[in-house]
Amino acid sequence: MKIKRLYLGLCGAVGLAGVGLWVSTAWFTYSVALTHSLPGHVYAIKRDAPVQKGDLVAFRWHGGATYPAGTTFIKVVMGGPGDVVKRAGNEFWVNGQYIGVAKPKSKAGVPLTPAEPGVIPEGQMFVATPSPDSLDSRYALSGNVKNYEVIGKAYAIF
Repeated sequence: MKIKRLYLGLCGAVGLAGVGLWVSTAWFTYSVALTHSLPGHVYAIKRDAPVQKGDLVAFRWHGGATYPAGTTFIKVVMGGPGDVVKRAGNEFWVNGQYIGVAKPKSKAGVPLTPAEPGVIPEGQMFVATPSPDSLDSRYALSGNVKNYEVIGKAYAIF
């Protein structure tokens, strides 16, 4: 009898969790990290939520390197329109905040070109992560993320 009660309770909890997840998909989508650029492994993405500097942003990759177009990327917003990106050699700063170094090649051996410095245009954002292996706005291949590529604001679940 105790096992039956435990089983029914477990089924109810799983069912409620499933219903909650299904209902939340009206506002959220979910993503699993395929790399170690950020500490989280699973992310909830609030669709169309505004993002600002310091937020995690989810966006659709335009294609290139070893990732197909449409792949969901999650990075940290480091700068927005009007902010100044500076580069000295392969090192990057946004408004004086150190971002990191652009590597000459990816882990897969793909040659990488550093992005050009300058003022971030309207409708774009500079994104990065603390990982030296992050494919982000430090590279010409990635460039700035355009607003129309943004899915929404991301939150690490675990």
